[in-house]
Amino acid sequence: MTLLLLIIIYLAFISLGLPDSLLGAAWPVMQPDFGVPLETAGLLFMTISGGTIISSLVSGRVITRFGTAKVTFVSVLMTASALLGFYFAPSIVWLVVLSIPLGLGGGAVDSALNNYVALHYKAHHMSWLHSFWGVGATFGPIIMAQFMVGQDAWRSGYFTIAGIQFALAAILLVSIPLWKSVAKKRGINERTEEIHEEATSKTKQVKPLKIKGVKLALLSFLFYCGVEATVGLWGSSYLVNVKDLSAATAAKWVSFYWAGLTVGRFLTGFVTFKLSNRMLIRLGQMIALVGAVLLVLPLPTTFSLVGFIIIGFGLAPIFPCMLHETPTRFGKAQSQNIMGYQMAVAYTGSTFMPPIIGLIASHTTIMIFPIFMVVYILVMLLSSEQLNIVLRKKTV
Repeated sequence: MTLLLLIIIYLAFISLGLPDSLLGAAWPVMQPDFGVPLETAGLLFMTISGGTIISSLVSGRVITRFGTAKVTFVSVLMTASALLGFYFAPSIVWLVVLSIPLGLGGGAVDSALNNYVALHYKAHHMSWLHSFWGVGATFGPIIMAQFMVGQDAWRSGYFTIAGIQFALAAILLVSIPLWKSVAKKRGINERTEEIHEEATSKTKQVKPLKIKGVKLALLSFLFYCGVEATVGLWGSSYLVNVKDLSAATAAKWVSFYWAGLTVGRFLTGFVTFKLSNRMLIRLGQMIALVGAVLLVLPLPTTFSLVGFIIIGFGLAPIFPCMLHETPTRFGKAQSQNIMGYQMAVAYTGSTFMPPIIGLIASHTTIMIFPIFMVVYILVMLLSSEQLNIVLRKKTV
């Protein structure tokens, strides 16, 4: 029963990844169809991210009231409906409007499932969970590519992904009694997923930002996602303009960065049996720092290419391990609210930090890219280590 529920959660995370990479893959053919400027994709992306941030921030209260199962079902249903709306959208205005429920649904299900797995499953399941997100993010563009020949063919791609999402929503609807059965078996309050003894009214009244260490945790999430998204967005431009690689070769090597991230998370699931979350976070940050330094140093191009893979491999354990540590760091009663804040800050980092580098690079040079990566990783490492010091003092 518990294993079946875990499989459903894995499927939900594949579905979470499917829409994330669709817009970028489809935009080259969507743009001429709607007759809008290239940068309009940025407006859609920001609208989706804004919805995700908002739903992440309020997810704690929503999940406490309705429970993880119902929130996950409604969230996936929202994303499915929004994607189907993309299929029918007659103008760019409709795409902007539909981007709102697409973002709201994604943020709620992300926060809900991350907290549920952090509370009730071992660390290796969290790493594998985010590996499955990578599977969805990888297959989204592959599915879209099958429909990108012919006029308005991108719509068929959105229609197909929407169908997959609706199928998952149906599975989630049928599985709601399963969530309740597992909760009853474990003695969990299904609405809050909190251990009864810890869920005191006093604890619930504490605001997340007032808890010691939360701000440092949020800073770690901000810079982690800043690094992950920035490498993905500007890595190819750096290799083309600084290392004189062809666009096709640069794209291939950046895809190896994503492969390193996905495969690394799968392998991390096995390493968690031997190493703690804190050790894996520290080790991953150091490995990523080595990869970033390889990009900064005036070495042959091959070292830069290897640097991208090393960064991806180093980043792999950081995000899932930080998420899984949330109940341990701040208590089970507060974990859902704090998880929502963490996801909101994470999306903020991936939304706003890459454009900052792009803006600065447009007035200087893309050579600043690896320097910023070193700085971002160092800030993430220092804030994470300072958090460990704060937590140790709390336990003394």
